[in-house]
Amino acid sequence: MAARFDSFTRPVPPGPAAGGSEITLYGLDRHGLDRLNSAAPGAAEAALLACCGSRRWARRLADLRPYPDLRTLLNTAEHAARGLAPADLAEALADETVPQHLLTGPGVTEATRGALRQAQAAYEARFGHVFVLCLDGSRPDDALDRALASLRARLAATPAQEAAVTAAELARLARGRLTRLAPDTPPMRPRTARPCGT
Repeated sequence: MAARFDSFTRPVPPGPAAGGSEITLYGLDRHGLDRLNSAAPGAAEAALLACCGSRRWARRLADLRPYPDLRTLLNTAEHAARGLAPADLAEALADETVPQHLLTGPGVTEATRGALRQAQAAYEARFGHVFVLCLDGSRPDDALDRALASLRARLAATPAQEAAVTAAELARLARGRLTRLAPDTPPMRPRTARPCGT
């Protein structure tokens, strides 16, 4: 499986969720946290799996709903991530993919693409799993260079050190994805202009 270097929001898969219901967390009528709290259990779990590929993590977060605010959801997610077993982390890592824009963006040279692929292959051979790195807050033109630098630096880590870094990066990725999935403030709606003097 290929690596995922950033925290792009993964779309919730279309189609029926558990129980035959559609995943409808992205409707316009209610804001994200309300939608997550009121979604059917299967739909909520599927949406949470789009944030972190561990079924145990997603099920735990779905089971602990409703959340009064985003902070509570994020704290619960962090606590659940700390309790993941190695098999749960492997499941989450297997769900990560490389965003194609890192390899095809403007100014990306063939030499840079080759260096990234080579470092990624060396990482996977050394540690036996995909490389993950949260790049939230990074400028798009810096993402590839930062990913490559991080890959090279982390190749020098011991397996135990890298396991801890990988778990922390997965948690950061999940946090960013949850923030986009379930913001606790409603989206701004355009106001209807009223005539002056009314």
